[in-house]
Amino acid sequence: MAVYSIKDLEKISGIKAHTIRIWERRYGLIHPKRTSTNIRYYSDEDLKKLLNISILNQNGFKISKIAGLDEHQLRDRVLDLCIDARNNNVQIESLMVSMLELDERKFLNVLSGAVIKYGFEDTVEQILFPFLERVGMLWQAGTINPAQEHFISNLIRQKMIVAIDNEMQNIAVKGPRIIFFLPEDELHEIGILFYSLLARKEGLDVVYLGMSVPLADLKLVHQVRPADAFFTSFVTAREKNQLEGLLQQLRDYFPEVPFMVSGMQIKELHPRLPDDFSVISSIKTFKENIRLLMFSD
Repeated sequence: MAVYSIKDLEKISGIKAHTIRIWERRYGLIHPKRTSTNIRYYSDEDLKKLLNISILNQNGFKISKIAGLDEHQLRDRVLDLCIDARNNNVQIESLMVSMLELDERKFLNVLSGAVIKYGFEDTVEQILFPFLERVGMLWQAGTINPAQEHFISNLIRQKMIVAIDNEMQNIAVKGPRIIFFLPEDELHEIGILFYSLLARKEGLDVVYLGMSVPLADLKLVHQVRPADAFFTSFVTAREKNQLEGLLQQLRDYFPEVPFMVSGMQIKELHPRLPDDFSVISSIKTFKENIRLLMFSD
């Protein structure tokens, strides 16, 4: 069972620690335990309940009314909202709960409803990517069970692969070649899977290498099928100077080839970038870089 501090709950749920304490005292919504030194700590069950409460509260339910709901009523109200939610945070928090509960049906219902409402690309950018950032926060804090992270990552990965398979049946390659890869010790490939799908849709010649690729292997692939650009991502926690060193190493290995980089570590650390490295922060910036690449080709 994971253990969370009140600051963990604040970071994951977006609810201020002060508010959580008021809800505890006034309504008894969650019941933290205490360490031998009298420090509050919370369980997975507390986190799931708080996320569900947050969903209802964001959609107009008063805390006093929520406090009167039993566990089944609380989940039923949240499920109704998830299917027809207009607030992205509702879907994100619902995905968090489905991950913590290992509830595949709930996860797929929320995801399918979002795809119908927003389309696949917007769902990934506006809901799945922010959701995965929260998962990354849990992972780095050591408060998520690896099985929970693997469970949800594999479900998303399956969706991506199906979308790529469907796209490959209707595609005519006409653009430059882009190699998608993750450096050694990088295992979170959902981001590069998604952007490789967008690249295929734009007609680029995609070479997809996946996770944890040694630089020597990357160089060999480049010799066999020279890249017009590389795309990579950094999620695993690193010091800023380590990240900058790795980026420079990529530049030294491939001095003439542009790189597109993404991921939570790029977003949070703002590393100094070598020449001809571009940060991909959205679908829009990716497509802009693709157009520049196709024009230069």
